Amino acid sequence: MSKGLSLTFLLLLSLTAQAENWPAEQWPTAPTPTGPALQALEAYAFPSRDDSTRQGIRTDALLVIRDGQLIYERYVGPTTAETPHLTWSISKSLMATVLGVAYGEGLFKLGDPVAKFYPPLQKHPDMTMADLLHWASGLDWQEDYEYAPLKSSVVAMLYTRGHHDMAAFTAAHDSYATPGQAFRYSSGDSNLLSAALKTIVGPSRYPDYPWIALFEPLGIRHAVWETDATGTFVASSYAYLTARDLARIGLLMAREGRWGDRQLLPKDWVAFNREPFVHYHTHQDDAVPGGQWWLNRAVEGAARPWPDAPADTFAALGHWGQAMYVIPSEQLVIVRYGDDRDGTYRHNQLLQLALKAFAGKVQP
Repeated sequence: MSKGLSLTFLLLLSLTAQAENWPAEQWPTAPTPTGPALQALEAYAFPSRDDSTRQGIRTDALLVIRDGQLIYERYVGPTTAETPHLTWSISKSLMATVLGVAYGEGLFKLGDPVAKFYPPLQKHPDMTMADLLHWASGLDWQEDYEYAPLKSSVVAMLYTRGHHDMAAFTAAHDSYATPGQAFRYSSGDSNLLSAALKTIVGPSRYPDYPWIALFEPLGIRHAVWETDATGTFVASSYAYLTARDLARIGLLMAREGRWGDRQLLPKDWVAFNREPFVHYHTHQDDAVPGGQWWLNRAVEGAARPWPDAPADTFAALGHWGQAMYVIPSEQLVIVRYGDDRDGTYRHNQLLQLALKAFAGKVQP
């Protein structure tokens, strides 16, 4: 390549970098699209309802980022732009992102035995960090909620006999499968990852690690993450973020772990998060499991879980309708907080309506 061409290439790279939008203290904004498509989205997301019955869709917050710019934002009830909202199982994807920083520091490998970092799992020597990230520990865990509380492992972990030390409670479960060979969604697996992180980064760094490693570099100022009585973050359930702050995580993932000029997460970590678990064969849940994220991918000839969204869509999902959708091909990040108790909310329907309202780049 000639010197002239090299200079031109470098200039183009510089201009491309300058053209990217990144949030500082606040998100850069762009005009909100208007018209029937937006009205249809709002009619679905914000219907009239009687909160006394807790029936139907209740959206607390809906926020859309396109090309790194805030283009839509609406809140209902006590939730505002400054409210750290309970994310429920979005916390699992947050912990995976925090672990990605530690992975980038060279502190562990995906194939490392979990017992190396969490000794109570020594009776499961073949269980790896990748197995936990895939919800494939092989532990006999029952992820039932309020509709079947008496047999629910997660209810016992969060609220009764396991709440003091959630990782130890999980580790005490018997096996039902060889680690890494079968998917079974487990909040316990996510809390074992949190316990392992304590050894991975060291007990002195651990209490501040999510903030120093991830939240502060992204400009997230108001995150709350509860711990159990042992000081271990409840990675399954108890992280609280504003919609604007959660969208920063989405933008980081949409841009393959890069934040400005810093590669905060290794690209191979993000690729692992977005790769379907190889031993997942049927749609047992709303989406296909990756590395503590959920994917809109076809498996074993089955159609994509969200057929009206692009195949590269992936998401962090939580109980009662918490969701953050990342759609790299459309440069969209969509955060949705809610309180849906009756199962009427549908990911595909919101994605279909949101894409009609917001897909496509902002015109100059």
